[in-house]
Amino acid sequence: MISVGQKLPSATLYEFLNEETEGCALGPNAFEVEKLAAGKKIVIFALPGAFTPTCSAKHVPGYVEHYDEIKAKGVDEIWCISVNDPFVMGAWGRDQKVGKKIRMLGDGSCEFTKKMGLELDLVARGLGVRSDRYAMIVEDGVIKTLDREAPGKFEVSDAASILKKL
Repeated sequence: MISVGQKLPSATLYEFLNEETEGCALGPNAFEVEKLAAGKKIVIFALPGAFTPTCSAKHVPGYVEHYDEIKAKGVDEIWCISVNDPFVMGAWGRDQKVGKKIRMLGDGSCEFTKKMGLELDLVARGLGVRSDRYAMIVEDGVIKTLDREAPGKFEVSDAASILKKL
């Protein structure tokens, strides 16, 4: 498992963009993690899946609710990462009303998650390999804090916990 002080792994994440911008088309766009994180202070939280109970009822809403407080601590971006495709992540972001507050990044092939060593095997439950639930603070691509949840728990990766560490 990756640890505090290490750089984020080289990987590609995908984001569904609802608006076309310069250099980014409407729809799914690929982003290299190293370039996306360069020169920024980012809060990243990851979870097992879009539209799942804890993720939809608590995890994402907490970051939407505490967005202004997190940004006031000097955070440039908040990323939500899940082993889902960018279409699902985009639809979930619209459902959760994240707007431009949270970048909903899909890791559909589990590339980033596996390189982090934070995959969660839910094959026996019919869900395949997913991301574990965790949160971290990253500065210029280097992990400053990393809090991984114990199985079935939601105690250290929530927005209120991250705020205490910023």
